[in-house]
Amino acid sequence: MSTAPASVAVLGLGSLGTALADAFLAAGHRVTVWNRTAAKADGPVARGAARAASPGDAAEAAGLIVVCVLDYRAATLLVEEAGPRLKGRTVVNVTNGSPGEARVLAERVAALGAEYLDGGVMAVPAMIGGPEALVLYSGPEEAFARWSGVLEAPARPVHLGTDPGLAPLADLALLSGMYGMFGGFFQAAALVRSAGLPVAGFTEDLLLPWLRAIGGILPGMAAKVDSGDYSATGSTLAMQVSHDSIGDVSRAQGVSTELFAPVFELMRRGVAAGYGDGDMAAVVELLGRRSASRAG
Repeated sequence: MSTAPASVAVLGLGSLGTALADAFLAAGHRVTVWNRTAAKADGPVARGAARAASPGDAAEAAGLIVVCVLDYRAATLLVEEAGPRLKGRTVVNVTNGSPGEARVLAERVAALGAEYLDGGVMAVPAMIGGPEALVLYSGPEEAFARWSGVLEAPARPVHLGTDPGLAPLADLALLSGMYGMFGGFFQAAALVRSAGLPVAGFTEDLLLPWLRAIGGILPGMAAKVDSGDYSATGSTLAMQVSHDSIGDVSRAQGVSTELFAPVFELMRRGVAAGYGDGDMAAVVELLGRRSASRAG
């Protein structure tokens, strides 16, 4: 989709902020940059960006202001420094943080007469501008619709809803899935290594194909979580915890069970709670409350 050139400011030029600025430049947008350590702006400026002397100057030069700093404390400080000069503009904050922090900052930005979108970047800097980069957004639908074409420059933009806290929540949920996958890999790698097998070959030839295949069951498990109907369509939860084979073999091989043991214990708790004849997805019920409604 073609997008007319827009004026974009990027505040914060770490590796991710610099990648974002470069992506906007590559898409033909007019980019103004600012960083507290001024020398970090040298690269984007050499590639065509304008240098701002302050966050306020950067804000006045753009309609879309992208904030990419260490944390929400730093982001809030930039918003306060820009102050009334943000009026009539849209602030997109892609700083990592919590849903509560996003909602507080959204209120502060609104009090200054600007719109606020929170963003969760699901990409490392090297992926920015590429086909696999994804940024999750939450906040006013009108603001997202107005800027979605411009926001396509660094990554595929996905709007989750009007609650500003949805993007950071989904960001952390996706990272939770990632770290869970890493934990499974670490356990598998330790077991394979304990038998003297090459981990690289096992991973490439066996583990990755298996994970790709088994990943296909996740949508069905997700539907069970949404509906609350955990009727088993395959192995029941009770059957899966009838033996602690992974734990037993790990201990026999001299491999720690500290990664797998909490998952196995959660599954056992699920059986004790009455979900033994159902699907493994029922363990989600032990982890937290079910929201009465979904944010729009």
